[in-house]
Amino acid sequence: MYFSADPAFRPVRSLPWYQTLLCAVCVLILVLNGVSLVGNLDGLKAANARQAQADRVSTRLQYVNLLVTDADSGLRGYFLSGSETYLGPLRTAQRELDGQFDTLKSLLADNPSQLKNLAQLQTLVRRRIGLMGEALEVYRHGGLQDIVAIARTQEDQVHMDEIRLQVVVMTGEQNDALAAGGAAFYDQYRRTALIGIGIDAAAIVVLLLFYNLIWRGFSLRLSAERALQQSNDQLETVVAERTEQLSVLSRHLISVSEEEKARLARELHDEMGANLTAIGMYLSSVGEQLKDSHPEQAAALGCARATLLEAVQLKRRIIEDLRPSLLDNMGLAAALQSYCEDFARATRLDCEALVELEADSAGTMQAIALFRIAQESLNNVAKYAQARHVVVHLAREGAGLALEVSDDGVGIPPDAMRRPKSHGLLGMRERALLLGGTLKVERGVNGVGTCVQAWVPMGVPAAGPVGAVSGAPALPVLEMSPLMRVQHPAADGRTRF
Repeated sequence: MYFSADPAFRPVRSLPWYQTLLCAVCVLILVLNGVSLVGNLDGLKAANARQAQADRVSTRLQYVNLLVTDADSGLRGYFLSGSETYLGPLRTAQRELDGQFDTLKSLLADNPSQLKNLAQLQTLVRRRIGLMGEALEVYRHGGLQDIVAIARTQEDQVHMDEIRLQVVVMTGEQNDALAAGGAAFYDQYRRTALIGIGIDAAAIVVLLLFYNLIWRGFSLRLSAERALQQSNDQLETVVAERTEQLSVLSRHLISVSEEEKARLARELHDEMGANLTAIGMYLSSVGEQLKDSHPEQAAALGCARATLLEAVQLKRRIIEDLRPSLLDNMGLAAALQSYCEDFARATRLDCEALVELEADSAGTMQAIALFRIAQESLNNVAKYAQARHVVVHLAREGAGLALEVSDDGVGIPPDAMRRPKSHGLLGMRERALLLGGTLKVERGVNGVGTCVQAWVPMGVPAAGPVGAVSGAPALPVLEMSPLMRVQHPAADGRTRF
C-alpha cells in the first residue's frame, strides 16, 4: 500500500524499466565476476599441479642420481675393504631403479622431449649398473689388480659424468617448463585481475545507482509516512473531539434524565397525589351518606376506594423508581439499605448491604450517581449473574466514596465493556466520569463472580436534606390521609376506614 500527500500520486504495479535494467546489469556483473573467479581458481590449481609435478620429477631424478652415486661409492668401498656391507647401495639401486623410471615415465607422459631424455638417462643408468655388476664379478674371480686395471681406463668416471649431465639437463628442462607455465599463469592472473578491477568498477557504479534509487525511495516513503502520520494525527484529533462531545452529551443526557425524573416525581407526588386524595375524600363522603340507605352502592364505593389505594401504591412505586424518596429525605445510606432489602425480597437472593454512615455526607450528584450504579449492578446480577449471594459495600475512601458490588455468580466476560449493547455498563461508567470518578468491572476473587468498583470524589454537602438535581426541593415522604385509609368491605357490607 502506498501513501502520499500528493493528490496526483498513483501507485505503480511493477518496477520502472531502468530499475529492472540495473538489476539485470548487477546480476550479469556478479555472474562475470563468479566466472572470472572460477577461471582464476582453475589456473591457480593448474599452476600448483605443474609445480608439484616439477618438484616430484626433480626429486625422482635426484633420487636416481643418488642411487647410482651411492652404488658406485659402495662398490669402491667393497673393493677396498672386501666387506659385503658396502654392496647394500648397489643392491638397493638394482631393486629400485626400475620403479623410479616407471614413476618418472608416468609423470612426464605429457612431455615427449622429457620422455626422450628419460630414455637416454635410463640407458646410461642401466649400462652403468651393468658395468658395476661386471666389475664385481671380475673382482671376485681375478682380484683387485684387474679392477685397478679397469679403473685406469677412466670409463667409470665418464659414465658417471654422463649420468649427472643427463640429470642436470632434465632438471633444467623441467625448470624451464615450470618457468614458462608460471609466466603464462602470471599473464592469465594479470588479465583476470584487470577484468576483476573492471567488474569492481562497474559494480561500484551500479551500487551508486542503486543507492540513489534507494535514497529516492526512502525519501518518498518518508514523505508518505509523514503525510500518513499527519493524517492519523488529524483523524485522532477529530475522533478525540467527537468522543469528548459524545461523552459530554452522554453525561448531559444523564443529568437531564435525572432532572426530568425528579420533576416527574414531584409532579406525580404533588398534583396526582392531591387529585387522588381529593377523589378518596369524595368517595369516603359519598360512602358515608349511602352506607345506611344504599348499602350495595356503598360497598361498590368501597371497592372503588380499594382500587384507588392500589393506584396510590402504583404512583408511589413509580415515584420511587423515578426518584427514591429515601435518598432525598433520609440520605444515601438509608436508600441503599432499603433498596437492598427490597431487592432481596423480590429476587430471593441473599443481598447484604454494608454501608457506612459517612456516605450521607455525599453531595446530591454523588448520591444519585452511586445509587444508580448500585441499582444497575443489582439489576445485572438478577438478570445474568445466576448468583446466590450479593454484597453491596459503600465506604469513605480518601477524598471520595467507594462503592463495590460483588456476587458469586458466573462472572462477566472480559470484553463486556466493549460490546455495543452494554448500555448499562457504559451508563454506569459515564455516571462515574460525570463526577470525575472511575468505574472498573472485573471478575471477583479467584475468578468467581463479578465485582463492580466505583469511586467518586466527595462533593460539597447539601445545606439541608439531599434534594433533587439542580437545587430542587426535597420530596416529602408520601403519607395517606385518614380518608384514604380504606379497606375492602367487611362481611356485613360495611366499609371500615
